[in-house]
Amino acid sequence: MPNPALDTPDSASRETAGMTSIPWWQQAVIYQVYPRSFMDSDGDGIGDLPGVIERLPHLVDVGVDAVWLSPFFASPQRDIGYDVADYRSVAPEYGTVDDAQALIDRCHDLGLKVVFDLVLNHTSDEHPWFTESRSSRDNPKADWYVWADGGTNRLGRPTPPNNWRSELVLPRAWQWGEERQQWYLATFLHFQPDLNWHNPEVEAEMTDMIRMWLERGVDGFRLDIFHTIMHDANLRPNRFRPRFRSGLPRLDDPVHTLNTDENFALGQRLRAVCDEFDGDRALLGEVFGAPEELQRYVEDEGRPGLNLVFLFDFLVAPYEAGRLRSLIARFEREYPAPHVPTYVLENHDRERSLTRLGGDERKARVMAALLCTLRGTSVLYQGQEIGMTNHPIPLREANDPIPHVVARWMPEWVHDCLPERLNRDEVRVPMQWSGEAGAGFTDPGVTPWLPFHDDHGTVNVEAQTSDADSLLNWYRELLALRHASPALRYGALELFDTDPDIIAYERRHDDERFVVVANLGERTVRHPVNDAQAAALSGPRIELRSSSVSLPPHSATVLRLG
Repeated sequence: MPNPALDTPDSASRETAGMTSIPWWQQAVIYQVYPRSFMDSDGDGIGDLPGVIERLPHLVDVGVDAVWLSPFFASPQRDIGYDVADYRSVAPEYGTVDDAQALIDRCHDLGLKVVFDLVLNHTSDEHPWFTESRSSRDNPKADWYVWADGGTNRLGRPTPPNNWRSELVLPRAWQWGEERQQWYLATFLHFQPDLNWHNPEVEAEMTDMIRMWLERGVDGFRLDIFHTIMHDANLRPNRFRPRFRSGLPRLDDPVHTLNTDENFALGQRLRAVCDEFDGDRALLGEVFGAPEELQRYVEDEGRPGLNLVFLFDFLVAPYEAGRLRSLIARFEREYPAPHVPTYVLENHDRERSLTRLGGDERKARVMAALLCTLRGTSVLYQGQEIGMTNHPIPLREANDPIPHVVARWMPEWVHDCLPERLNRDEVRVPMQWSGEAGAGFTDPGVTPWLPFHDDHGTVNVEAQTSDADSLLNWYRELLALRHASPALRYGALELFDTDPDIIAYERRHDDERFVVVANLGERTVRHPVNDAQAAALSGPRIELRSSSVSLPPHSATVLRLG
C-alpha cells in the first residue's frame, strides 16, 4: 500500500507543491479514457460523459495528472468517433455539450487537466461539409476536401490521379465521387475523406473550433495521425519502394504524403493558437516517422511546434534490458530539457502490454516502474493499471472497421498467426470496475456494446483496491512517490552502464536523488548503490544493503539516496 508520507498532495495543493514553474505537460502522467467503454451512466450499454465524471475519483486515487478523452463528438460511429460529423457537438449516446463542460469543470475541481482527442486529417463522409462538397464542383465548399481528376484505362474506366496508397497499405487512397465525376482523397478508410488544409477557409474554421474548446477550458489536444494532414499540393506521385517504415510495411516512399515541410509548419501555427490562451495549453501529436522527423514536430529551426509527440518505440520494443536502455538513452539525447520524451505502453489501437508480456505480471510491474519514474510525460490507457489483457474477438464479429477491410485480402487464419491482433475491439472492451454482473460498467443484465472480458470477475478495480500487493496499488505507490518528489517528476536523468539484464538510472533535482533499478532478466542480480537510505519504494523480496541492492528476476525498486 502507499506510504502515507509519500502520498500524492490533495487536489487543491497539487499545483502549489513547488512545481508551478514547470509546465504541467512536461511532468504529467496522462490517463487515456475511451469513453464508450469507461462507464455507462444510463444503462444503454454504452459509456458516456456523465459516466466519466462519476469515475474521475478513481483517476485521482491512481495519481494521474491529466485525462485524455478519445473522441466523443457527433459521429456516425463507423470508426467509433474517429469519423467526426460535427466537431462542436457531442454524440447523443455520450451526452451533450453541457456534459462536456461539466466534465471539464469537474476535472479542474479535482486538480486534473483535460485533453480532448482531435481528428484534423479527415471527417466523416456524413459531415455536412462533405455532403455539400461532393454535390458539385462549384459549391461554396467544393474545395474543402481534396478532389482531383484522374485518367481512364483501356476500358474507359476512371483511374486515380496518382499512386498514393491508404495508410492501411494495400487499398488505394483515392475514392470515386460519382456526383462530381472526380476522385476524393481518403488517407485512411473510404468513408473518411481528407480535409483540404491548403484551403485557408478550412484552416480558419478548424482553428476557430479549437479556440472554442480552449475557451471552454480544455487544457490541450491529442492530435490524431497528425503527420498525414498536409500532403503535396501538386499531388506528385510517391516513388515505389517496398520496405518497412517505422515498423510498418509500405509499398512506397511517402515523401509527398507524410511528414511534409508544410505539416511541420502547420504544427507551429496550431501551437501559436494554443499559446494565445493562459495555462500552458498543450498539443500532443500522434506522429510516425524517422526520429529526426518526430523531433521537427517539437522544434524546427528554432521555431516551437507541438509540445509533445508520442514515442511509440517503447510501446513496440521487446522486453529486453538492452533494447529498452538504448531507447531511453536515445530519447534523452533527442529531447534534452526543456523538451521531454513521451512514454506509452498501451493505447486503444495496440495490443495490451500485459498480453504482449505473455501475461507475466512481474514484467508488467517492471514496465510500470520505468513508465512512472523516467524523465518526461507518461501515458496510461484505461485498465492498464489493473492489468487488463486483450479479449479475443473474431474478425467477423468486429465493430472495428479495419478488420473488415483487411478481411478482403487476409483470411482469418492468417490474422491468428500475426504477432499482433488486427481487431482493435480486443483492447476496447468495457472497463472492469467490479466482479458483479455488469462489471460495474453498466447495470446488471444490460448487454454492453462490446463483451466483457472473461476475467472481469477477478481482474477489477474493486478487488485490487483491497489487495495491498495488487498491480493497481503498485501504480498508486509509484505515482504517489512521483507526485511527492521533484526529482522524479522533473529532475535530470543519468543512465548507468550496468549488468546486461539491468536498467538503472538516477533522477536528481537540487539535493534530492533517487536511483531506479529494474531487473529484466531470469536471474537474481546485485546492483551497486552508494549512500542508500531505506528503500523509498520496494518491489517484492528486494534485499537492500548499505552499498548494493539485490533484485530477483523481473523486479524493480526505487531508492532514495542520502
